[in-house]
Parts: sequence; C-alpha cells; structure tokens
Amino acid sequence: MKDSNGNVLAEGDSVTLIKSLKVKGASVTLKQGTLVKKIRFTDDPEEVDCKIDGMSIVLKTCFLKKR
Repeated sequence: MKDSNGNVLAEGDSVTLIKSLKVKGASVTLKQGTLVKKIRFTDDPEEVDCKIDGMSIVLKTCFLKKR
C-alpha cells in the first residue's frame, strides 16, 4: 500500500490527512492535517481502517500522507 506521495505504508503507521473529508453517515468533517495513528490494512489495497475520535473509519490512501 502506498500513500498519496508514493511512500510505502506499513501496518501501525501514523499518517496525516491531506484534504478535509466529510464522513458519510455522520455529521462530522475530518480536517486537513488531522493525525491518524495506528492504521490497519483492509482487503482493499487502496483503503485503510483507523480510529479517529473513537469512531472506526475506513479512509482511501490517496488522501493520506505518511508522517
């Protein structure tokens, strides 16, 4: 799996959002620059699972930058 810059991601990495994103099914917007810790891989190579503010969320790797 690779982030938006082509850096290889590993399970448990910390990443940063490069774009503000609206969360489907919730009235929450994740702000650009938000730090996401301890990512986990999913079956889809373009998505990672993570927890932000206690919510379990799946994010596309094209919106992430490795820290």
